[in-house]
Amino acid sequence: MVCPRLSSYNRRMAFLGRYNKLRIVKRADIGAFLDGDQFGDILLPRKYAPESMRIGDKVEVFLYNDSEDRIIATTLAPRVQVGKCAYLKVVATGKYGAFLDWGLPKDLLVPFSEQQNPMQKGYSYTVYVFVDEETQRIAASTKLEQHLSVDVSGFKPRQQVDLLIYGKSDLGFKAVINGTHLGQLFEGETFQRLHFGEQVKGYIRQVRADGKIDLVLQLPSELTRDSLGAAIIDHLRNNEGVSTLTDKSPPDDIYRTFGVSKASYKKALGQLYRQRMIMIEKHQITLL
Repeated sequence: MVCPRLSSYNRRMAFLGRYNKLRIVKRADIGAFLDGDQFGDILLPRKYAPESMRIGDKVEVFLYNDSEDRIIATTLAPRVQVGKCAYLKVVATGKYGAFLDWGLPKDLLVPFSEQQNPMQKGYSYTVYVFVDEETQRIAASTKLEQHLSVDVSGFKPRQQVDLLIYGKSDLGFKAVINGTHLGQLFEGETFQRLHFGEQVKGYIRQVRADGKIDLVLQLPSELTRDSLGAAIIDHLRNNEGVSTLTDKSPPDDIYRTFGVSKASYKKALGQLYRQRMIMIEKHQITLL
């Protein structure tokens, strides 16, 4: 017995390349069939559809194209969905382009026309995932500038954002913001070692008149310096009043201990020195 379809005003469109909550309308030996709305019935293969799933149940599934370009459902979680960016590895190249491992049985294609530079097997790249309007297949692109949004109205200075490091420029590192926009981190303000594909928290420094977004990894503020100063005093107290971490120490050592840039650390030391709470010497600082 097939479960009655929902009336048209209650039905929601299904989205290829995204998660959908779909109703089971039929069971068969090969699995369960889901109401895919404009796509018709969509198969959820048997290995993802246990017998406990009943007709009428709603299941959360991801929709993608199988090896025969049919739309199919899975309960597996891919590393990225349509409309977002991810750092993925090339597992093969062929006459159609490069193929990426995105966590599903069928690899994700980056057509030659969507490659900023020729992609090589074994290397990883940051890509944007989209549905090709002509073929209605999920594809990916390294031409991020052509796909990501240029509407910056939703951003404001000091706003915290999620960053995906994807490239390097003469100015510093380039990052994808919240999976939807591009921004710039400047060399002199990146106080930690960054790697392509790394995901970090950051902040909007400014939205420029030309629509470009400048980023920082840490907000410079009096509040930050005050809390850092307290952390430095605690560090000294826990080390018998002496620390070899001075304003001349490597930035990596400072970041490992306090999680801040060398510039922020030096400012906090200066403030503590002026308050006559510490003594700064060439090779150490001492609690007074």
